[in-house]
This record gives sequence, C-alpha cells and structure tokens, in this order.
Amino acid sequence: MTKESLRKCVGCNELKSRNELIKITVDNSSKEIFINPNSKTFGRSAYLCYNQNCIEQALKKRKINRALKIAANIDLKGLLNGQLKG
Repeated sequence: MTKESLRKCVGCNELKSRNELIKITVDNSSKEIFINPNSKTFGRSAYLCYNQNCIEQALKKRKINRALKIAANIDLKGLLNGQLKG
C-alpha cells in the first residue's frame, strides 16, 4: 500500500493529489521558471489547481511569487493559460 502524495494549492489552499495540480518550479541554478508536469526539474515549487478562478486569484494576490520566494515580475499568466489550453 503506497501513500498518495498530497500538495496544497497556493490559490485555494486545498489539499489535492499531485496529479490534480500544476507544478511551477524555479530552478535553483538558473533561476528559470518551469511549468513542470513530470517532476524531473528540482528546485523550489508551488502547486496550483487547473481551475481558472484559482489561477487568477493566485496571480492577482501574488501568492505564487510568495510561495516561490521570487520578487521578479514574471509573465506566469501566459505560461499558465497555455497550460490550461494544452
């Protein structure tokens, strides 16, 4: 019996399975941001629901930047909208 990995969405603060969330990772060495569905890149990460309202709230209140501990104003909205459509 394996234990399911639960992660908290930074937008709505609900605990969900990792498979139900979008993983956003900041690479430690290059400080580059990845939308990381396969967990191959290591670094500081934040998770978001696939819900559009959840993503908008997280971007509006800068919750993603706070969770990733980055001050840069990065175009996460474009990256995340591409993730939802794709």
